Amino acid sequence: MNRLAHETSPYLLQHADNPVDWWPWSTEAFDEARKANKPVLLSVGYSSCHWCHVMAHESFEDQATADFLNEHFVSIKVDREERPDVDAVYMEAVQAATGQGGWPMTVFLTPDAEPFYFGTYFPPAPRQGMPSFRQVLEGVRSAWTDRRDEVAEVAGKIVKDLAGREISYGDAATPGEEELAQALLGLTREYDPQRGGFGGAPKFPPSMVIEFLLRHHARTGSDGALQMAHDTCERMARGGIYDQLGGGFARYSVDRDWVVPHFEKMLYDNALLCRVYAHLWRTTGSELARRVALETADFMVRELRTNEGGFASALDADSDDGTGKHVEGAYYVWTPRQLTEVLGDDAELAAQHFGVTEEGTFEHGSSVLQLPQQEGVFDARKIEDIKDRLLRARSARPAPGRDDKVVAAWNGLAIAALAETGAYFDRPDLVEAAVGAADLLVRLHLDEHARLARTSKDGQVGANAGVLEDYADVAEGFLALASVTGEGVWLEFAGFLLDHVLAGFVDPETGTLYDTAADAEKLIRRPQDPTDNATPSGWSAAAGALLSYAAQTGAEPHRTAAERALGVVKALGPRVPRFIGWGLAVAEAFLDGPKEVAIVGPALDDEATKTLHHTALLGRAPGAVVAVGAPESDEFPLLAERPLVGGAPTAYVCRNFTCDAPTTDPEQLRTALSS
Repeated sequence: MNRLAHETSPYLLQHADNPVDWWPWSTEAFDEARKANKPVLLSVGYSSCHWCHVMAHESFEDQATADFLNEHFVSIKVDREERPDVDAVYMEAVQAATGQGGWPMTVFLTPDAEPFYFGTYFPPAPRQGMPSFRQVLEGVRSAWTDRRDEVAEVAGKIVKDLAGREISYGDAATPGEEELAQALLGLTREYDPQRGGFGGAPKFPPSMVIEFLLRHHARTGSDGALQMAHDTCERMARGGIYDQLGGGFARYSVDRDWVVPHFEKMLYDNALLCRVYAHLWRTTGSELARRVALETADFMVRELRTNEGGFASALDADSDDGTGKHVEGAYYVWTPRQLTEVLGDDAELAAQHFGVTEEGTFEHGSSVLQLPQQEGVFDARKIEDIKDRLLRARSARPAPGRDDKVVAAWNGLAIAALAETGAYFDRPDLVEAAVGAADLLVRLHLDEHARLARTSKDGQVGANAGVLEDYADVAEGFLALASVTGEGVWLEFAGFLLDHVLAGFVDPETGTLYDTAADAEKLIRRPQDPTDNATPSGWSAAAGALLSYAAQTGAEPHRTAAERALGVVKALGPRVPRFIGWGLAVAEAFLDGPKEVAIVGPALDDEATKTLHHTALLGRAPGAVVAVGAPESDEFPLLAERPLVGGAPTAYVCRNFTCDAPTTDPEQLRTALSS
């Protein structure tokens, strides 16, 4: 066992038995490198990363490679999900130097943590123009020993270049109609009309872009925006990227047609997509969208909820194929023969329905289940019976590993998705699951000063401080929970978190946001990335949560900070709309107000109050906030001075300090939130 044996990260623990003398990220590791006069190998990955497992097996479990590393390097292993700040800083350097990035990330540093050589996965032997990992190690050792001045010069130049990349859009104007129209045009140019989605292979689910498209349609009536959102969601839901038996989405599709996924299932993808499909149903009434939203919510609760009530980070891509060998996708794929073993005479029907062929759509003649477009009508009850039988048979297979750590930001996204999905479809159990996760974050991740810890595992809080996305996404979840439950305590907790954002993450002079707090550990550069990638950037997420909180409370500092943060959307939205989707969605809410809806009634369980509340939650106005409670309740500022009309439960809809006439009629409320 090496030093990682004492860590709580599932990824670091996977490497605790390596012969490599790993260190966790710490000042002690760099002190050791300085004392021993050795360069540092920084290896960054995460527990469900397929190629991280491959490189670990090929190189870090190899005794000869480990001996060389232990003699000539100080080796540091980092879980990117626990330390997104470390990952972000060095990934920026990798991408700047090589033009690409990914995991595992392999970076060589001086003892002062300055990078001088970069890569991602290195094979054990030279392959397709890539040097072997051993060749890389020998080359770096040689440079460190014989050309130290050159190494120092390269490292110094890289650090200087990174320092010059600081972004300042806080003084830019907010985006307007023109920028959002240009963003839509840019997305139209990159849209794949035959297959849905944007760009070529690999294809990632564009959840945040779809949120923008749905909001843009709601605000402007754009049929093109809705068509792109609807068709992309349908193609993904019918493809192999969606688990046709158990629900939930894989990380991405390796092909343009959504057929073959990279099989890892991440909490953040499923939280974002659950919310997307619920919002698509809210817009169109699509039965497919309803089914996928609920199945994805049920997947999260069934397979990712931890004993403490939070949600685990991920399920692995690899699992035992039944022979003791870990194989990517083994848990999910089927051959015709396997269908016959489970289904007997129904195997042919299942193969036709799910696109299972003798040739296979994956490796070794196996197929990923999908719902290919085909003529003919299938017996729905028969198909459900087949799905149940296949799911029971699959559950007997060795399951993929689960990364049990609870990441605050991703749990915030799950809270928002489950709260809204539960409210839309009258599933109080899903709302209760959202409340359970929120309770865990308050009990375990928040300290007495409302500072947020990034992770926990098995009820033990991690040592790493929350970053901007943690504060913003958890606030977003709490704000959604407040609107759904009518419990003002969640609004209060969101306010505590967003006050920390204003105090620690926003430059008061420029309005610029940083990914780490002002008092966080100092790295070679303070990370700062406004672009949305797999999840909303901390910058975009903070803009959205600040805007919603200001709408709920009238807090001017929060509204001003949100407006300043949206300057980056004005700059980047027309140029790279695919990579600032959540920022564009927040901009849509800003242009629409957002609308503020207050529902007052004698009691939350009063039927007329419940009807108005449900109608408000189903309103399509971009980013609208909802408060519900008794007249003159102090739970929500929006309820102040809102009397009942004629003694009946009443809805008030306001925008930018201007209110419509109050109404007791759900249809009038629906119209007000749809126009």
